[in-house]
Order: sequence, then structure tokens, then C-alpha cells
Amino acid sequence: MSHDHDDRPQLTAAQAAAVLNPPAGRNGGDLVVESLQGLGATTVFGLPGQHALGMFDALRRSSLRYVGLRVENNAGFAADAYGRITGEVAPLLLSTGPGALTSLAALQEAAAASAPVLAISSQIPTAGLGGGRHGYLHELRDQQASVRDIVKSVHTVRAASQIPSAIAAAWESALTAPHGPVWVEIPQDVLLAETTLPVVSAMDATPRELYPRPELTIAAAHLLSNAERPVIIAGGGVVRSDASGKLRALAEKIDAPVVTTFGGKGAFPWEHPLSLRSWLEDRHTTDFLEDADVLLVVGSGLGELSSNYHTFRPRGRVIQIEADAGKLESNHPALGIHSDAREALADLLEAVERREDAGAADRVRTVLEKVRVRIEAQELTLEQQVLAAVREALPDAAPSFWDMTILAYWAWSAFDARRPNTMHSAQGAGGLGYGFPAAIGAAAADPTKPVLAVSGDGGAMYSIAELATARQYDLPLTWLIVDDGGYGILREYMTGAFGETTGTELARPDFVALAESFGVPAVRTSPESLAADLGKALAAPGPSVVVLPALLRMFEPTHL
Repeated sequence: MSHDHDDRPQLTAAQAAAVLNPPAGRNGGDLVVESLQGLGATTVFGLPGQHALGMFDALRRSSLRYVGLRVENNAGFAADAYGRITGEVAPLLLSTGPGALTSLAALQEAAAASAPVLAISSQIPTAGLGGGRHGYLHELRDQQASVRDIVKSVHTVRAASQIPSAIAAAWESALTAPHGPVWVEIPQDVLLAETTLPVVSAMDATPRELYPRPELTIAAAHLLSNAERPVIIAGGGVVRSDASGKLRALAEKIDAPVVTTFGGKGAFPWEHPLSLRSWLEDRHTTDFLEDADVLLVVGSGLGELSSNYHTFRPRGRVIQIEADAGKLESNHPALGIHSDAREALADLLEAVERREDAGAADRVRTVLEKVRVRIEAQELTLEQQVLAAVREALPDAAPSFWDMTILAYWAWSAFDARRPNTMHSAQGAGGLGYGFPAAIGAAAADPTKPVLAVSGDGGAMYSIAELATARQYDLPLTWLIVDDGGYGILREYMTGAFGETTGTELARPDFVALAESFGVPAVRTSPESLAADLGKALAAPGPSVVVLPALLRMFEPTHL
């Protein structure tokens, strides 16, 4: 059996000589960084540790830019944001045992939000693998078992020659729709052992495309073309697949109102006549969605937050386009189309017939007016004032990263993201401490734009150490800390459920003085001066902190 190699790149004499005479002094760590370079990586995140030193030493001999954070979980959040902003794989270099385990909450968020993170962890020496108890530092009986339920795929290396293929396979897995975190494990001795293997050249790890089946597109197009009251729910898959333009074209072609999920912020223009915005935690919106005779759900699994806490009961036909096969019909019976959102919307756009509905925009206005009246009746002017100030200060193209805090919960429903892929939060897994380290990852991805992080005082304490990182790399990001003296939303939940709180009140530092001790300029602001102070901070080079002492309240839920 013969193979045609004519289409393969031919080596020059100089290249052939380099292959046959690789530079001396290389080790397994060099194969890691060469593989990453060959796949197109430019930036890596991480934290060194004893078993991983072979990788970190090899960074010296590479062109990769290293962004080192102070806590592994924060490094994971930074890689997550880098992956979301660029759509590219974000390598995350970790050590063994405690270093690896400390990253798990960030990897859970990356999995929930479909962020392409490539975690490369060291391992104890090869002789200690297999579950025996050898007493190595950082030893776990089965380190992979701790990550297997979180990541998309696990790739184990036992010899230097396996490194490039393992990293390429993981890379492809991370970028195959739906994107997600993946895990590679390499023992310490393999990373440190000298190698005479040729330098790794460009490698191909192109993910396969995920196209919709044509018979499903035809069936979906027929339902939408003949619908009386079609509505579209646009999720994070629309943003990740860069399909907002196709979504808008489809909505306008069939006059279908569009609501975006919290993960899909910016997928549809906020001020568009067909925009229901993202008031998903509102019964008026839920009622409207239930009344649709055909509901097109794109890039969402209709999970807890997207279904008004599972109170949503669709009465019409549901069409669900989703790249994650596990989410198809996981909550509601549907015509399930396993596909990347962009590919499916492109095919639908061609297949649907134009449908005109002069009353669609009026029905949207009616719902939004009902929502406005409901919120206004609760006298939450401070919260709306603060959110409006943030919107006023933030440039349209500047990305923002929101921690799990009351202002972020307002922003999920009420903030105009203005552009796709500019507003991100930790609502996938719901862990604290996401906002600021994620903003570091975004600023590393594109230092030409200012980046905003929003945290409460409780969440801020998870990532205070990263003020040192922001200063060290002089990143253009501003951290807004809303200081209410505790875990604000838990305070509300506990008061509502039990009449009193436990464990929600916090002693905390003087955040302005603390930031300044890191060499980061900081200011204490008020709701009245927030827009000006935030705008000034965002316009200045390098990192900054704005502290807003304020007790914000959440709007009344409608799902109870």
C-alpha cells in the first residue's frame, strides 16, 4: 500500500539538517512548549511547582509569553477568559497534587461556559504511577480521577515521544464544538529527561466541524415558516460560534422576537424592535415564551437560569440547536439538532420562507413595559443608577467580567452588552472569585482595550493576590469592588428563608489602601460619582481599583 506524500511540505536541506541535528540541552519540557508553538499558541498561563519545573524552564527557550498568576484557580479563570475572548486554546501549566486540584473550580466554570482551556499538569515520577503508595510529594492515588468528571478529555503521557501527539489530541478536543477544558498529565521525570527527538514543527489539530443534518434543517424551517407566534431564545452558543449576525438575519426574516440568555448577552442588539433583551428571571417574559407556538432555542440547554428556575413550561413546538449532545432535550422535548450554532443558523436562514408579522414588535414592547412597571414598583432606583453608571463609563468594545455578586445578577437581566462576546460572568458554574482574574486573561489577550472586572467584597477576597499580577504585567484593567460588608445575595437568601443570617457578615480590609500597597491606584467612589470615577480609571493606562461602598438589593423573583 503506497501513500502519496506530494502534498506534504518538503524540507529544505537546512531544515533537514536541523531535524537530524537537534539542539543540545532540550528535555521533555521543550517538547511541551514546542508542541504548543507548533499548534499556534502565543500565551500561556500558570503557576510553577516542583514537579512542573521542566516545563517552566523550557519557557525560557521559547517564544511563548508567560502570564503567571498567584493562585492556580485564578490562573484557570484567566485562561478561561482568554479562551472566551479569542476563541483560541488557552494553555494552563500546573504542578501536581495541590496545584492541580486548586485549579478544579476554574475548570468547572470553563466546562460550563465552553471555554477552550488546555490544562497541562505535571505528575509524580513514572515509577510512582499506578495507585501504589510511594510517598512522593504531592502524590495522589489517581490524579486523573479528580478531573475526569470536569474536563472534556484526559490525555496521559508516559514517554517523551508521546508528548506532541497527546497535546495535539487535547488541543483538537478543546476546540471541537462545544469548546471546553481538557487535561494532559506528564510525569516529572519525563519532563526533565533530556531528549534527542527533532524539534516539533507545525502540527495539525484542526477540529472537525459540526454540521446539522439536512432533514432536520428542512423540518425546522417548515415549522418556523408556518408559525403564528415564533420566538427565539439565543444562548451562549451563538456568541461562541460568532453567529450573532446570522441570528439577527433569521429573526428579521421571520419577524421573531429574540430573548438572550445570560450566557448569550450581546448575541442580539438590545435596542432592536424584536429584542426582548434578557429578562429571563421574569414571569412576563416566561409567559410570553410559553405562548410561542414555535420556540427556536439556539446554543442553550435551557438550564436553571435560562428557564426561570425550571418554571418554564413551553406549550408550542420547541426546536433546539445545540453543539453539546448531552444538552439536547435534557430539559424539554424538542426537535433536537446537534450542530454548531453558526452552521445551523446559516442553513436555516437559507431554508426558511420570509414571514411578516407587523404585530411582533408591539408584543415585544408590551412585555418590556410590563417588566419595567414591575421593577419600578419595587423602588430599586439605587441599583438601576449604579448599573447605568457602569454602562455609561464602559466603552462599547471593552469586555467586562462579572463575579457572582448582586450587581452582576442585575446585569444578567438589565445590562446592555452592546457587542457580542464582551460581557462574561461565572454563571456557568457559579463559583466566587471569577471577575478579576478573568479580566487579567482578557487584558492579556487584547491589551489595546480597557477591561472591567466587577466583584463584591466577598468575591474580591478570593483574588486580592492577583493585584500583584495586574501590576507586574501592567495590564489595562479596572476592578470595581462593590463593598456591602458581606455575602450580599446569601444575606438576602437567608433572611428570606430563615428570618436571620449565619456566616454572611465579613470583616474586610480597606480596599483602597490595600490596592495602593500593591502599587495599584485606587479611589473610593459614590453612586453619584461612579460614572466619572470609573470612566477616568478605565481611560488611564495600567491597572486600577474603584471601590463603591453600597448595599444593593435584588429585584423580587417571580419563580417562587
